[in-house]
Amino acid sequence: MTTRHRATTLGAHGGHGGTMERGFVEREHVAGVVRAALGQGRHAREVLRLRGGSKKGVYRLVLDDASTVVLYVWHPDENYWPAADEDPADLFAEASGADLFGAAHAQLTALGVRTPSVHLLDRSRAHYPADVAVVEDVRGATLQALLERDPAAAGPTMAKLATALDRMRGSAGTRIGRPAAPGPRDGDCARIVLDRAVRHLAEAAERVAGIAAARDRVAGRLTELAAAVRPRRAYGLVHGELGPDHVLVADDGDPVLIDIEGLMWFDVEWEHVFLRLRFGADYRWLETPDLDPDRLRLYDLAMNLSLVAGPLRLLDGDFPDREFMLDIAGHATRRVLAAL
Repeated sequence: MTTRHRATTLGAHGGHGGTMERGFVEREHVAGVVRAALGQGRHAREVLRLRGGSKKGVYRLVLDDASTVVLYVWHPDENYWPAADEDPADLFAEASGADLFGAAHAQLTALGVRTPSVHLLDRSRAHYPADVAVVEDVRGATLQALLERDPAAAGPTMAKLATALDRMRGSAGTRIGRPAAPGPRDGDCARIVLDRAVRHLAEAAERVAGIAAARDRVAGRLTELAAAVRPRRAYGLVHGELGPDHVLVADDGDPVLIDIEGLMWFDVEWEHVFLRLRFGADYRWLETPDLDPDRLRLYDLAMNLSLVAGPLRLLDGDFPDREFMLDIAGHATRRVLAAL
């Protein structure tokens, strides 16, 4: 049903590891999906695969009247992450799939936080041999592009994004976990982050000489930071990877959140560590009072360890934008060592 594309597999150190073929969506494959989403008589004139996704396929469909929608496809051929044995109860296990998307979309919509509107969410496999969604095509730039081009013009959107984050933070939960899945038995966010960071440290030390040399010191620092965190049993709703590239700007300036499958109730400090990292100086728009400085310190180091281990693990497969991932891992390595 899909056209086969050969992809070269490179090892994490840049060596060629082999080849594989992936099937991507072509125009003739989406006829049934378009009819189910938009009605009989509608069809796609063109299918354009958009860059950036590592877990699902994202395509712009140009329709018969020149309007556009976006197609999400959750299929193994669209997932570049190497297979891994994961505990289903692990909050940070691969956040992908139509169920997670649907639940996250419903939760955000109920809060008045904008995401692309959904024309179709189909798990039946009746129109395509994978779960799919057809959603609104928000044709404005990403917030990242707007901030780079005209920071002053991005001000109103940043202010609206801050309001959206306040709404998410105010959606207090008494358990941690995703809207579509139960939370883990251990309700201690700091312990979950610490355990994950220890695993990432071991993984990073196998791949990066500088971290291997400092492994004991990094482990000691993690333990020290975790010991300072006091218990908490109230959580906010967090996106999980809310960089400016995961926010589209609508024609009215509204921020539109995408890649929402990782939405969960968790410590909001986890979100703000990522926001601070990704927005840089523009984080000033999103700062919020009453964040726990002890959690911020622990989560900052843990986040950087994840940004070493994760991108290098992704490069065990055939992910195409290799230099970008190596750059992320390199920057994160420097931040880990600077924290000692």
